[in-house]
Amino acid sequence: MYETFHSVIKIYYLILAVIGVPVNLVTIVILSRGYCGLSTCTTRYLVAMATADLLVIITEVILRQIRSYYFPLCFLNITPVCSIIYVLSCAATECSVWFTVTFTFDRFVAICCQKLKTKYCTEKTAAVVLATTCILLCLTNIPFYFRYESYGRIDNVPYLCIIKPIYYTDPRWVGFKWFHTVLTPLLPFALILLLNALTVRHILVASRVRKGLRGQNKGENRSDPEMESRRKSVILLFTISTNFILLWSVYVLYFLYYNIAGSDPNNSRDFVYYFGHVGTVLLNLSCCTNTFIYGATQSKFREQVKSAVKYPVISIIQLINKQNN
Repeated sequence: MYETFHSVIKIYYLILAVIGVPVNLVTIVILSRGYCGLSTCTTRYLVAMATADLLVIITEVILRQIRSYYFPLCFLNITPVCSIIYVLSCAATECSVWFTVTFTFDRFVAICCQKLKTKYCTEKTAAVVLATTCILLCLTNIPFYFRYESYGRIDNVPYLCIIKPIYYTDPRWVGFKWFHTVLTPLLPFALILLLNALTVRHILVASRVRKGLRGQNKGENRSDPEMESRRKSVILLFTISTNFILLWSVYVLYFLYYNIAGSDPNNSRDFVYYFGHVGTVLLNLSCCTNTFIYGATQSKFREQVKSAVKYPVISIIQLINKQNN
């Protein structure tokens, strides 16, 4: 079962990399052009999320997972190098998560806090929030570099990264591990659920008030552009939030179980071992799904994708016609 399981995971990560890199690149380009009908503030958050997802695909999926499965003895397995890669992978993953939180908070302010909206929901504020979040998360991940030691030496060069045994027993490391798990994703879980609950409550109240003012409660049927715009924004927000919570839930349950039950996460005969790998697979999958969410919820984004796909085909056809003429 062990070999079959890892054979499937090996193929899965290769497919994820092949799909994830171009999908996120296309998303970044399309959103950056600003033709999707979104505000500049929202666009900046979505571009940041797509960039973080792309970095997760590069650092975690390609440089860690694919490298370990397909290139077990390349230079990336030198202990200092793979330690740096792990730090970058953790930082990129946490940025991806917290950029989702900052986006959720931005939408909460835009929908529920009209007085604060004009000051907070701006392109400049978004840039400051995203940059500050990124810097702080990168700094908090630096200690992870020191949790590894080499498995052995080849030509006097330390190779491979294995976690030091003290990482699981030293109170400082245990505390640091819990701090990071609370930071990502337990606290984001709580914040996203809270902000979405408050947003739903505000929308329901506002919707009843507007219907009363517009006379819809008496049977009139009038379109409400503001409510329609708000509905599209909420659909995008809730879809992204729900996707994040679902794909991270397995990993959260895995972490809580093996810490509370005292199970060994490296024991390949333990069900928890496979459960943990499935959790990792799903959280990495979350780095490819936002693009499909944009396509499913935003009609202008779909149009831009179609144009991007058609452009090289049309260009090739025009080039061939010119050569034939």
